[in-house]
Amino acid sequence: MLFNSYIFIFLFLPVVLAGYYGFHSIKKYKLSLCWLIVMSMLFYGYDYNAVSVRYMVILMVSILLNFGLVSILSKVSVVLWRRILLLIGLFINLGILFYFKYYDFFIENINRAFGADIGLLRVILPLGISFYTFQQLSYVIDNYKRECEPYSLLEYAAYVSFFPQLVAGPIVYHDELIPQLRDEKNHVLNYTNLSKGIYAFALGLAKKVLIADTFSKIVIIGYENISDLNAVSVLVLMVCYTMQIYFDFSGYCDIALGIGYLFNVELPINFNSPYKAASIVEFWARWHMTLTRFFTKYVYIPLGGSRRGPVRRYVNILIVFLVSGIWHGANWTFILWGVINGIGNVIEKLFGRFFRWVPRAVGVLVTFVFCLFSMSLFRAESIAQAGQLWRHLKVTGDGVLYKPMTDAFNDLVEVKFLCKIGLDGIVGQYPGILLVGFSLIVVAACFFMKNTQEKIAKMRYSVKQIIVIVVLMLWSILTLSDVSEFLYFNF
Repeated sequence: MLFNSYIFIFLFLPVVLAGYYGFHSIKKYKLSLCWLIVMSMLFYGYDYNAVSVRYMVILMVSILLNFGLVSILSKVSVVLWRRILLLIGLFINLGILFYFKYYDFFIENINRAFGADIGLLRVILPLGISFYTFQQLSYVIDNYKRECEPYSLLEYAAYVSFFPQLVAGPIVYHDELIPQLRDEKNHVLNYTNLSKGIYAFALGLAKKVLIADTFSKIVIIGYENISDLNAVSVLVLMVCYTMQIYFDFSGYCDIALGIGYLFNVELPINFNSPYKAASIVEFWARWHMTLTRFFTKYVYIPLGGSRRGPVRRYVNILIVFLVSGIWHGANWTFILWGVINGIGNVIEKLFGRFFRWVPRAVGVLVTFVFCLFSMSLFRAESIAQAGQLWRHLKVTGDGVLYKPMTDAFNDLVEVKFLCKIGLDGIVGQYPGILLVGFSLIVVAACFFMKNTQEKIAKMRYSVKQIIVIVVLMLWSILTLSDVSEFLYFNF
């Protein structure tokens, strides 16, 4: 089920909230958890076809296996057996992830390298498997380290399957979510959190529906017709995708944060205006923050972190970003993207002191340009396609934006409305002017506007703010006829 759908907004979410607080009102904590688990599973397998039901079963089996393993692990004191159980937990979780996400990629490359003809599985990737696998890995590892208190099966299942963060994060640790579900003061509807939740949800939905999905139309056309693009069109295309993935992921994070507030659960911040970053290191401290901290805690630090000298530190950084690239998908574009970001981080660590004299505005601009190129690689279907896109930055052509791209934008209802009230003349003369103008405004918003968590921290409901929220909700809901998945559902 998608957050940006009528059935979620008008049926699923109100019903889940009513049942959750209803059971709490009669002091039925376990029933409230059961309700949350069942509804989260229904959310996860909403299509109710053979594939979605199969993946619901995979999720449930994964939960039971990990809970059972940790139940045994918590009772074992012999170090050797604890290590064996830890290895079994790693093997189960990473094995399931490899089977569904990487097996075909691995076999394709084996076939290509050795001329083999090993059959492919061609399985559909289960939604959210990367996210709920990492959450369960953190639970197993923390229990091995004896950093985990005992939880009931219901509490653990609710933690893993909690639907606001199930399919695309944030990656939440057990000690962040379960204590909030246990806390009795969170079992009563909190009107402050309710207002925060509605506000964050409205902003996130608008980011997704009104901005990210608008850029999506341009991006699809551009990437399907790279051979026809000139330098101006390529540059606009790169900006459009950079904005699409920014507002798609930012919108999802806002919605997840908002729904969490509706349940009196404060999810960890996962997105903090990353295009305001003045360096690559700062960018990764702001983008997908819970993934960065997961790799820091469970990969970088166990590898030795920065404790074993500078050379080992830089190698560890490269390993972390290589793993990050692999995590994002089974494609060489993701691997190269991870390596490039790793190299960027290492260069900054090596020469950062020489860049301190650079004004912050220059650092922000340079980091943004780096993101333009790295994100265009991230979006490409292959390294060859990314190379083709970059080569077309040298194609001057007639200097006019690719017509199908401008036509797609000008076909929007909002643009047609603007044309009817007097902009038809300028749009007819300069077809790409509104697309370029919209892109520049959105880029400027990334650089200068406060993000959602900053707005929530200083939120004071006023008539003006209520009007803005109502308008955004209505505008977004009226645009939902063209529903699309969030990009991070694919990872």
